[in-house]
Amino acid sequence: MQVEQKSEVGVVGKHVYGNLYDCDPEVLGDLKLLKKLVSEASKIAKMTLVELRGWRFGGEKGGVSVIALVVESHLALHTWPGYRYATLDIFTCGDKSDPFKAFDYLCEALKPGSVSKHYADRSSDRQQAAVP
Repeated sequence: MQVEQKSEVGVVGKHVYGNLYDCDPEVLGDLKLLKKLVSEASKIAKMTLVELRGWRFGGEKGGVSVIALVVESHLALHTWPGYRYATLDIFTCGDKSDPFKAFDYLCEALKPGSVSKHYADRSSDRQQAAVP
């Protein structure tokens, strides 16, 4: 039995996520616009879009969720227009994609009053995904 050798490069995992406060509720409720923005963010970040889906949820706390499946992993945007609040989660595998560019683009488009931005290195080798 032959065991496959581990690649010297390993997995480069970059995870950028955060909360966006005081956004325009009309924008946060616009499913068509949000899908367009997430699609554009994936291109700006050099990701390969596989599928883009979005949903509008009703109820008191309802909002919009947009999920982009990309070859490199995913982008997820969830909004609560009544609270003027959104969360953003962008995870990529590989050294060519840049989740920071996607995050910053979406923040610029959604114009939050304030942002809480976080980063997690999700690489198989802790040396590979240094924060740019």
